[in-house]
Amino acid sequence: MEIAHLHIGNSRRRKLCWLTAALFLPTVFLAAQPVSSVPRRTKVTATKSWSVRWQPNRVVNGAPVLFRVTAPAPIESLSGKWLEHDVFFDLDTAKTTWYGIAGTSLQTRPGSYLLKLQASTISGKEITFERTITIHAAKYPRTVIQVAKQYTEPSPEQLQKVSQDSSLKKEAFQHVNPEREWSGKFRPPVEATVSGVFGTQRTFNGKVQSIHQGLDYAVPSGTPIAAVNSGTVLLARPLYFEGNCVVLDHGQGLLTIYMHLSEIKVKEGEKILRGEEIGLSGGSGRATGPHLHLAVRWEGIYLNPATLLSLKVP
Repeated sequence: MEIAHLHIGNSRRRKLCWLTAALFLPTVFLAAQPVSSVPRRTKVTATKSWSVRWQPNRVVNGAPVLFRVTAPAPIESLSGKWLEHDVFFDLDTAKTTWYGIAGTSLQTRPGSYLLKLQASTISGKEITFERTITIHAAKYPRTVIQVAKQYTEPSPEQLQKVSQDSSLKKEAFQHVNPEREWSGKFRPPVEATVSGVFGTQRTFNGKVQSIHQGLDYAVPSGTPIAAVNSGTVLLARPLYFEGNCVVLDHGQGLLTIYMHLSEIKVKEGEKILRGEEIGLSGGSGRATGPHLHLAVRWEGIYLNPATLLSLKVP
């Protein structure tokens, strides 16, 4: 997969367009507005050039993106702002570049958006840079699904369970560990055919509509499921819709979620290595049959797991 790149020097005459991202809160995340056409001067306090690259080279709504940044001077720290979210960067010492994972929500409108960077040099100076990145509209499919009536018309007792689960997930998802626990490439949780893709608009029993915010693997019940990368078990318990569910915190706002398990093999608070077994596949919760549902969540928004698994990371 190609990595788009651009080298930009410090030219006082260069004009960039920017507009402070507006708040958009349809559910639990923020969606920024595109940069306007009003020209402004970008403030770059360094004397050499920055290099900003990213993959995939075509950024779409609902997908993660890996930024690689080379500063114009030796720096000891780098932070970023993207679509009103914090971007955490780490140093790749082998290539002397900084890299960080970010993403765009499904509701992000096509347009140009600013990645804002701020760094501290070894000499103690603060330098800044801004890069405009275009987000394109992705095409996602539609499907119709039949499930047990209790998952589209829950009883009062079941609604109480749903409410309790919502509070539990909200508390867990508010946790943000600024330290990176993941390392290296993200690996598939199981070797199997993908039976359901991210972003699919689904209609349950002809009534309830939702968006499939994960990746489904067609595996029989009892298949071992592995952690896609290293992290800490944030949640490991049965939930109404998700069934037996495990949530791994990989640090820097990045979570992976494993649903519909027949058995959970880890405990909350436990440290897990990439490839380590976290449970067995099943059909618990709102599922049409045995399979694994893998979801990726970054700072409150769901991202396409298939893209995360394809990223070439240090």
